[in-house]
Amino acid sequence: MPAPPAASKGLNEEPQAPAAGAVKTLLVLADCTKQHVRELLPKITGWLGGRVAEVHVETDVVGFSRAREKDPSHPIPGGPPDLVVVLGGDGSILSAARAFKDDPVPTLGINLGRVGFLATVEVHDWEQGISEVLDGRGVVEPRMRFAAQIHTKRADGRGPASLVALNDLVLTRGALQGMVSVSLRVGHSWVSDYRGDGLILATPTGSTAHSLAAGGPILAPSMRGVVVTPICPHALSHRPLVLHPDSEITVEVVRAAGLVSLAVDGHGFYPLDVGDTVTVRRHPVAYPLLARPGSHPWQRLRDRLGWRGSFTPDSDIEVAHSEGEAPGPGQGEVL
Repeated sequence: MPAPPAASKGLNEEPQAPAAGAVKTLLVLADCTKQHVRELLPKITGWLGGRVAEVHVETDVVGFSRAREKDPSHPIPGGPPDLVVVLGGDGSILSAARAFKDDPVPTLGINLGRVGFLATVEVHDWEQGISEVLDGRGVVEPRMRFAAQIHTKRADGRGPASLVALNDLVLTRGALQGMVSVSLRVGHSWVSDYRGDGLILATPTGSTAHSLAAGGPILAPSMRGVVVTPICPHALSHRPLVLHPDSEITVEVVRAAGLVSLAVDGHGFYPLDVGDTVTVRRHPVAYPLLARPGSHPWQRLRDRLGWRGSFTPDSDIEVAHSEGEAPGPGQGEVL
């Protein structure tokens, strides 16, 4: 498998949050298909204008991402930024990560979506959240990514040059097709054949996405690991697995009654034939998502998944189950 594209940081280097005064060029990526994003955008850009030397805006984050994927030399408004601020939901942040997959940029998400595991600043706190990052108090959350390669038996003998995933790689059967059988190998060792609707390979970030809905475990976002989750397996003994992050994983399509596809972060869909394989490794460069100082991952999980027993916050329960003092600046992490 060819090595992933060269990038500015090595395998053992962790990305850093911007220092105070270090942000000279800032790019706002907005999902302006949402009315509340369109309403908030001029407020944020006006506020940023007095605090950052250069502020540039891209109002179509999905279109910008697609253009950058198709042509990595596609121009970035204002040139390479020191900080990216995303206005939208988790899908918008995944689009931003695709746009900067070769040269990741510290990225802060303002949650204007439905759930917001990746967008760590709530919309009512946008001013304080951005201020903390500009003042050098942001917390970087290095997110493990996948580097994958498709090996196909098609006529051209080639798949995409490289695939990069922040969330997950999902191999699935067609909606109207029968079950698919896939074989999983880790290194030189065969693990099992899975027969069912498909197989999910998820990063810790992606463990709260499709994998979670399919019964997979939740991993802490700052850890490294690979979740393997079968989708509706025919054999009930097939359970999700957590693999070492440095494993080389190979998935082969063994049998299929029709169309089989590979989805990359729920976005790119690549057709697969029987005999095709997908090889997956940990990408050498983590993606630097930013969080507010003192953020707590398990509190966010309670908020997002309703672990209080209700999706309505209850201050009495929150106090009763307090886990002690809030972490200090730079000590928190978020999902």
